[in-house]
Amino acid sequence: MGALPKRKYAKARQGKRRGHLGLSLPSLDYCPQCHSPKLPHHVCPTCGSYAGREVIRIETPKKKAG
Repeated sequence: MGALPKRKYAKARQGKRRGHLGLSLPSLDYCPQCHSPKLPHHVCPTCGSYAGREVIRIETPKKKAG
C-alpha cells in the first residue's frame, strides 16, 4: 500500500499549488467596419466582415405584424 497523507490538505495550500490554473478572459479586438467587439482572427458576428470585406451576409430579424 502506498503512502497516505496523515491529515487533510488545507484549501489554501491547494490554491497555492494550483495558482497557475486560473481561467482568463479571451482577448477582444474591435471590428474596423462597425466597431463592435469580436474575437481576433474571426468574422465579425455583427456585420459579417473579415479583413475589410463582407464574408457572410447577416440577416436582420423581421418584425412581426400586429
